[in-house]
Amino acid sequence: MDYERLIDEETWTFIRRTTESYPDNAVDLTIEDQRRVYNEMCQDFRQPRPPGLEVQDRSADGVPVRVYTAGDPTRTVVYFHGGGFVVGGLDSHDDVCAEICAQTGYRVVAVDYRLCPEHVHPAQFADSWTATNWAATEFGDPLVLAGDSAGGNLAAAVAHYGRKRLEGVLGQVLVYPGLGGDASAGSYIEHAHAPLLTLDEIKFYEKVRCGGTVPQNDPTFAPLQDTDFSGLPPTVVVTADCDPLRDDGAIYCEQIAAAGGQAHWINEPGLVHGYLRARTSVKRAADSFERISIAIEALGQEVWPYD
Repeated sequence: MDYERLIDEETWTFIRRTTESYPDNAVDLTIEDQRRVYNEMCQDFRQPRPPGLEVQDRSADGVPVRVYTAGDPTRTVVYFHGGGFVVGGLDSHDDVCAEICAQTGYRVVAVDYRLCPEHVHPAQFADSWTATNWAATEFGDPLVLAGDSAGGNLAAAVAHYGRKRLEGVLGQVLVYPGLGGDASAGSYIEHAHAPLLTLDEIKFYEKVRCGGTVPQNDPTFAPLQDTDFSGLPPTVVVTADCDPLRDDGAIYCEQIAAAGGQAHWINEPGLVHGYLRARTSVKRAADSFERISIAIEALGQEVWPYD
């Protein structure tokens, strides 16, 4: 794959800056060291929160959450952070959640689910489900589910499990999610050695998440393992073109559409996994983040601007 041609210089600068803190061989480090270098990398990119936000750390029936509010919101975004289920937390995606709150006017509830390997599947899903129900009850507003990477997996898992169990989910917006697609085909092979996320790293995170044997026919682990894609909320999936996980988004949207639902896939040319952190330095990433915020806002207003 000719990444020198596909990826522009702004994005290469972002990639180099990322690897200065989070090296290519990070998965070879101890879990403690992986978290340390990931947190250092996130801190290096972290932006100040927009003014005018109220931010509170709360307990969502035992699950730590951070609640962002601006004005008098009528919708709640439940946001699940990325990090391979191994790294990340409330601080790693604090600026992203704060900006979503400021740009949409919606309340944002960031979920600090338990991490692997100390807590294997289904702990992450269980915490996500608990926090989502807490948000629905605590604020009484309709919900939009959102997340990036591993968090996109959890948002989709909640959406699938929530059918007939949870009222008021208006939509889901998934950013370069890993949804459990066929790792022997398509973008998994085409971009197996992509910058910032490789196929070997995906396999590492998958094994750590389940503690050994990968579950089968379990949509709370891999939403693409579901056999029923009907009744899901309107869905927007945004992927990076230079990412092994790219095709998960396309296939997921195809499955929802085939089942009669609303789904729209946005694939971002020249971008790589983790590009949300590049939104202030790379124009392609900034434009994509604007599309993500617009999608969240539109679904919250029950508007479908993609036909």
